[in-house]
Amino acid sequence: MIEDIVKSLSTEQKINLCSGADYWHTLEIEGKVPSILMTDGPHGLRKEVNEAKGVNIMGKSELSTCFPPAVTIASSWDREIAHDVANAIASEAHLQGIGTVLGPGTNIKRSPLCGRNFEYFSEDPYLSGEMATSYILGMQENNIGCSLKHFCANNQEFNRMSIDSIVDERALREIYLPAFEKAVKNAQPYQVMCSYNKLNGTYLSDNYKMLTQILREEWGFKGIVVSDWGAVNNRAEGIKAGLDLEMPGTKGINNKFIYKALEDGTLTMNDLDRVVTRLVEYALKCENNKYDNFTYDYKTSHEVAKRAAENGAVLLKNDGMLPLSKDDKIALIGGLCKDSRYQGAGSSKICPQNLVSVYDAFKNSGVEFEFAEGYTIKDHENIALIEEAIGVAKKVDKVVLVLGLTPDYEAEGYDRDHINLPVNQTNLLSELFKVNQNIIVVLQTGSVVNMKWIVETKAILNTYLGGEAVGEATFNILYGNVNPSGKLAETFPLSLDSYLVSKYFPMGPINVQYRESIFVGYRYYDTAKVDVRFPFGYGLSYTTFSYSNLNVEQSGNTAKVTFDITNTGSVKGKEIAEVYVHQNNSVIFKAEKELKGFTKVELEPGETKTVTIELDERAFSYFNVNTNDWAIEKGEYQILVGTNSKDILLDATINLEGDGTDNIDYREIAPSYYNIDKIDEISIEEFSKIYGKEVPSGTMLKKGEYHINTTLGEVTDSWFGNFLYKTILFGGKMVGKYTENEEMIVRSIPNMPFRSFVQFTGGLLSHHSVDGLLLMINGHFFKGLGRLINGMRKKYR
Repeated sequence: MIEDIVKSLSTEQKINLCSGADYWHTLEIEGKVPSILMTDGPHGLRKEVNEAKGVNIMGKSELSTCFPPAVTIASSWDREIAHDVANAIASEAHLQGIGTVLGPGTNIKRSPLCGRNFEYFSEDPYLSGEMATSYILGMQENNIGCSLKHFCANNQEFNRMSIDSIVDERALREIYLPAFEKAVKNAQPYQVMCSYNKLNGTYLSDNYKMLTQILREEWGFKGIVVSDWGAVNNRAEGIKAGLDLEMPGTKGINNKFIYKALEDGTLTMNDLDRVVTRLVEYALKCENNKYDNFTYDYKTSHEVAKRAAENGAVLLKNDGMLPLSKDDKIALIGGLCKDSRYQGAGSSKICPQNLVSVYDAFKNSGVEFEFAEGYTIKDHENIALIEEAIGVAKKVDKVVLVLGLTPDYEAEGYDRDHINLPVNQTNLLSELFKVNQNIIVVLQTGSVVNMKWIVETKAILNTYLGGEAVGEATFNILYGNVNPSGKLAETFPLSLDSYLVSKYFPMGPINVQYRESIFVGYRYYDTAKVDVRFPFGYGLSYTTFSYSNLNVEQSGNTAKVTFDITNTGSVKGKEIAEVYVHQNNSVIFKAEKELKGFTKVELEPGETKTVTIELDERAFSYFNVNTNDWAIEKGEYQILVGTNSKDILLDATINLEGDGTDNIDYREIAPSYYNIDKIDEISIEEFSKIYGKEVPSGTMLKKGEYHINTTLGEVTDSWFGNFLYKTILFGGKMVGKYTENEEMIVRSIPNMPFRSFVQFTGGLLSHHSVDGLLLMINGHFFKGLGRLINGMRKKYR
């Protein structure tokens, strides 16, 4: 049937199918190919009220359940939670006529400064892959497609649309690709979304190696590849590389490049038919998955959201303060109590069905408490609010102080400058501590924060971003109705300076060099023996657990790990057990340990359960760049079982014969990678050795050299470039006041490449006109002005 449809289409129809009909719909060909609606996710639905006219992140959206985002889901370490959240989102998608949800976000948290970390799972590829796979299975079992994003090495917001990520092959294969690989092989998402950036010199939208050789030929991906919104660089090259669908639509402007490539023979009809076949198959699958007369109660979703928030909250400190008693005399303090931070900012911003703030939950519970605002959401100190909060704190036994990062501090479109909380919040904490030392801090953040102020607290509950049920989940944990069971999916450092990656983030404006290679997150901290505030995998409970009876049953280059976990405390609780692998005396450089398995078990007081974790060959493998394949080095391996990456309770040693592959020894040419604990930087010369070639220059362009992929923020040394930048920035501020994401819109403007002018204007501005702007910026003002005006003619649009 699909083959027949493709054969019946004209060349024009085939080409038109390769681009969206508008911002959110694929193109319909009446009687043959249905139009499919896709919307932003990943932690709910952001279906714009007038989606046909929507301009991505500007319009208001219909109400939907706001679930906790990926940062919180990952902290649950619970595959079932990820599955159930996605399944509930799918049910709501059926109600709203949506065919595909744009998520999950599966990029690695290379640095805590990435502004979009709240939308990603973890710094660890194994945990990220498990969560992403469960999410996709949960959604697609309910017949709604997922778009696995952003593929790949898109680990910062600064210049995200043009930056060249320079990543060595081992780091790419071992850190940045495994989560995508696992999700594709085990869950087969309907879509994979390619990212904006270049990878080692080639835009992902043009990248044949990534989109075809690895994604389809190696991993067996069967769905379509869609561009991130505005990520297309060269439409004809994209077709050849394996980019199926350009989003948003450009009213046919980019289609002209496909026509031209067919005419000059650089693109064949077979290339086009291959893409069109996948697009037709995708559209029919989504259309056939629609439910008739479907009904669903949003209250069901709210309960799922609450359970996810409860499971994803992480108890970081507890000096006997928690759980609270209904007899405790409590003060609830903080601007985030009423104006709770429950989701990130940007394209994933949801209009919630039933938002319950922390203040609301306390009020609804019937417990008596005092309240003071304490600080404003904007980081401005207010003496009157501080004095009021001090007065309230003096009258009570315990203070629950809600602190966190506001949307000004972290959002899509820009990175953070530091990891500190707003100054007005930490100043308030210090003032309150002077009059009441029994302070319980509740954190609402989407990422890591510096905790220099930890000595001024008796307990810290990190709820991350809790979704619309954030208040209920927070209350239930504080009062012991729920025993906290979340653990960190990222490391909390003592400071940014203690992290090697900080020297190479965000770099730019041309490229960012991943000189740390595989030493990301705890792989760096544990190998370098650097103290941290809270290690990867850390989290407390209201009960205690013990581990015993480790047994490792080896079979060839695989192993089955079994051990017992006992609840040694007085209340029911859930424990997350983590299994790491360490290799002794490796010829190649490796991290001190790597997560290779985990399980979450619920235990009654005194109960013991035996758990089993299977370690396959990949658990012991590294990527051999000489053979371009996974390899196992012969030698001694330790199986480590613990509560977090730094708390190993059980261990066993096995010997593997390996696979006979010749291993690569870099000790002479790149010694720093074997002595991570003894160095504080990696030279470009050593990085080039493991990268395999000379690292490209990151020299900034100057007037006369600017091109279609230069960003608006890079052209300000040209008088006209500076004028254009300031004009667009002013316009962005004016427009932003009437949108849902003002801060993101304004702060994204400097990072916009000129090619995006065509895509984000929906084709109103032609390539010819953009070329004219660039000529004007490069010093050819009148010639460029003529081309700009000429480009408005119909033949260029």
